[in-house]
Amino acid sequence: MTVPSPRPAVRVNAPTERRNPRTMDIDLLPTQEILRLINNEDRTVPDAVAATLPQLARAVDFAVAALRGGGKVHYVGAGTSGRLATLDAAELSPTFNAPDDWFLAHHAGGPAALIKAVENAEDDDEEGARVIREHAVAGDFVLGLAASGRTPYVLGALAEARRIGAHTGFVSSNPATASLVDVDVTIALETGPEAIAGSTRMKAGTAQKLVLTSFSTAVMIKLGRTYSNLMVSMRATNAKLRGRNVTILREATGLGEQECSDALQAADGDVKVALVCLLSGVDSAQAALALNETDGHVRDALVTLGAATR
Repeated sequence: MTVPSPRPAVRVNAPTERRNPRTMDIDLLPTQEILRLINNEDRTVPDAVAATLPQLARAVDFAVAALRGGGKVHYVGAGTSGRLATLDAAELSPTFNAPDDWFLAHHAGGPAALIKAVENAEDDDEEGARVIREHAVAGDFVLGLAASGRTPYVLGALAEARRIGAHTGFVSSNPATASLVDVDVTIALETGPEAIAGSTRMKAGTAQKLVLTSFSTAVMIKLGRTYSNLMVSMRATNAKLRGRNVTILREATGLGEQECSDALQAADGDVKVALVCLLSGVDSAQAALALNETDGHVRDALVTLGAATR
């Protein structure tokens, strides 16, 4: 009988793999104290993200430029990173009515790995490179996520993205390793050791979730998918969301429910068109034309119509 060769092991020297001195006795504590220790660690995450805002802003600007130029934004990740990226990309269409192909998430192991881990998928750098060759082009923006800073699938994708002329960004909780990766912008998160050593679904994952949500929301804002802090591009797919659209119009204009409902109906359910009509006094056709000329920015459309100043 042939004895299979032992699979290679890799020892990762990352902050997330180290033992946390603050949680050494976590298994000896009452339930509420366990939760308190975890919560104390979680409270450090926003500060770690805040320290990377200049780099995150550069990533947003790369993504906005890619989308304005007809390109795409690609997320690349494995395990927790890939699942969080897939979730973020999936939520942009219903929230901001973003085209389905604006943000593409590439997860090591494919769709099946979103539910159950696929063995060795994250170690396949060639597969990461192949995914980018197949789906990305020069001028796109590719954002890789790897808490450890060493995931081969992600690094292979980023290297290929650089080769084809796409801009690249890298999100990692291993600053020392992340700084060595050849990308346009590095978002190195100092989340430190996890409450449970090596469990990057905890602080590192939370930091990635905050980065992704902030990143994609800022991109949507820059592309005119909001007005003030309101979701005026939202797709109303059920009764609750149709009611929310009327509420958005009321909050944005100060007008009554019936007037906003009538404007929304006249605009065939398009909140932006209805909003421009209500704030400028023009009809739906003029509002739609002004929005088309200003790439969907409500404020710019109002300026064009002489109804508001920046």
